[in-house]
Amino acid sequence: MCQSWISLETRFGRRPRHAATKRFATLKDMNDRPPTLSRLVWETRYRVEGEADVDATRQRVAHALASVEPVERKVWAARYLDLLKGFRFLPGGRILAGAGVDRDLTLFNCFVMGPIPDDLSGIFEALRDAALTMQQGGGVGCDFSTLRPAGLRGERVGGTASGPVSFMGLWDSMCATLLSTGVRRGAMMGTLRCDHPDIERFVDAKRDATALRNFNLSVLVTDDFMRALAADAPWELVFPVEQMAHRDRARFQGRRIRVWPGCDAPVACAVLRTLPARALWMRIMRANYDTAEPGVLFIDRINAENNLAYRERIGATNPCGEIPLPSWGACDLGALNLTAFVREPFDETASLDLDALADAAGVATRMLDAVIDLSRFPLPEQAEQARGSRRIGLGITGLADALVMLGLRYDSTAARGRAEAAMHTVCHAAYRSSVALAVEKGPFPYLVREAYLAAPFVRRLPEDIRAGIASGGIRNSHLTAIAPTGTVSLLANNLSSGIEPVFSRVQYRRVRTGAGRSDRYRAEDYAVRLWRERFGRRPGPPAFVAAHEVTPEDHLAMQAAVQPHVDNAISKTINVPTQIPFASFERLYRRAYDLGLKGCTTFRPNPVTGEILSEVMEGRAPDASGPCCGSEREGG
Repeated sequence: MCQSWISLETRFGRRPRHAATKRFATLKDMNDRPPTLSRLVWETRYRVEGEADVDATRQRVAHALASVEPVERKVWAARYLDLLKGFRFLPGGRILAGAGVDRDLTLFNCFVMGPIPDDLSGIFEALRDAALTMQQGGGVGCDFSTLRPAGLRGERVGGTASGPVSFMGLWDSMCATLLSTGVRRGAMMGTLRCDHPDIERFVDAKRDATALRNFNLSVLVTDDFMRALAADAPWELVFPVEQMAHRDRARFQGRRIRVWPGCDAPVACAVLRTLPARALWMRIMRANYDTAEPGVLFIDRINAENNLAYRERIGATNPCGEIPLPSWGACDLGALNLTAFVREPFDETASLDLDALADAAGVATRMLDAVIDLSRFPLPEQAEQARGSRRIGLGITGLADALVMLGLRYDSTAARGRAEAAMHTVCHAAYRSSVALAVEKGPFPYLVREAYLAAPFVRRLPEDIRAGIASGGIRNSHLTAIAPTGTVSLLANNLSSGIEPVFSRVQYRRVRTGAGRSDRYRAEDYAVRLWRERFGRRPGPPAFVAAHEVTPEDHLAMQAAVQPHVDNAISKTINVPTQIPFASFERLYRRAYDLGLKGCTTFRPNPVTGEILSEVMEGRAPDASGPCCGSEREGG
């Protein structure tokens, strides 16, 4: 029997200063054969040649990030290492894989690319930029709203435009080709405005089970559209007049002023077509119900809540949606593992150590800030944007497991209150740390203090933080985000991911192991495993609730509970049962808007995508031919 990952953790890494759980016995291998899933993830994703164990990886990352500190590098390396041990802090996967490695790799998981010019030369230049970014390990988000709709004429060379969806196929093929032999699959987000004339084709794109398989898709839904929907009013599909051939301008006489991607100021747009807002909304909902895509981004809310709205406009997100970004923006991600801050787990006195969490958030903020100075960038525009705003996205993971250890059901009011308290603690600690960093190292270059302090999110911060910003500035424009953390949560002994509920006590996951090969692995939930080692066959844990037992409304409620403390966004998938009535499904998205969320993503098992994960069936393993999600399509 090979050693388990947790036994490796005990052997090679001392327990952290803020140890959260009681010491448990060494665990047996969860797969009944080497290697364990967690060790496999480390070996195939994050291990560098010569590293014998996970502690060597931590040493490499801690010393690399400390190398950019102006003074006391050994002190900071020790503090960073202490935070990494015990999986208390999980940096983004690119940081774990690339920090301290002498290769052309970016430490940023994902980027949003620049505007795609509406001409063939510009389109292929944008494709090249995306390819170079993905070559270095970054996923990409692209807004295709700048491309003229199918059927419009070309001004100089004649011919007829094929539309943005057809050109998305080039990105899809590039992604598949570039990474066809790699372990890490490509990840892309494609967006289109709800008033673009090709929106219906975009909405239905994934009804073809072979189309755009390397993309996540989201519709940019505006406040005007939601008002039109509420009023059951008509909705106009438009495109900028200046980008249309003269003959097309003459055909479409109606004019509307719109803020349009790629344009510095509002522009005149021609009305190409009008349809009922309700008809378009129902088409989006029906496609989502049938194929799990496209998702919805409430883009006006994203821009209104943007701390840098005074200098940038956002039209896309990273592939999983937790970081809305301007052109050339990058996501610098990390998550604090809440299970590591639970005292006396499964006991009546169990508690979440918020003081220790705040201390850890302060150190993690400094670590993620250091990533910006250490990282390489695929393109100079990306380096300029990252160093100008110094955006980071510090979040939490293991929430559902922590709640189980605290004796709280995920779908309870008390659980939402504890989650809100945790994110409140992380947010304010991160902002205070960033204010202190600004005094020490200088504020982010794009800071305009009066405008920044007028941002809605910043206005809601405690007065001591606002006073600190007014006095000495702040080091980072944005500080919090909640990512899915799927792969790094597998690394940390199969933690529940992000703020998602636990999928099941035991599940099967398909993991890519290299050269296009993937295998299925059995994975037991972290909290369930700790309970079993402590109590044996005693039924429990009492507070355990699987994802399929959580109502869609309670999924939404959890997302809404933590949203006030997230200045970027949240990646959250609302699992819904196959048999959910369509009317109930559609209401979830309206409810998400009413709750003040920045976006909404659901997943209903369907014939196109199958199921995300395979739950262990009673007495047998799932059919090997059945669908199973790879864990590498996200921020880990």
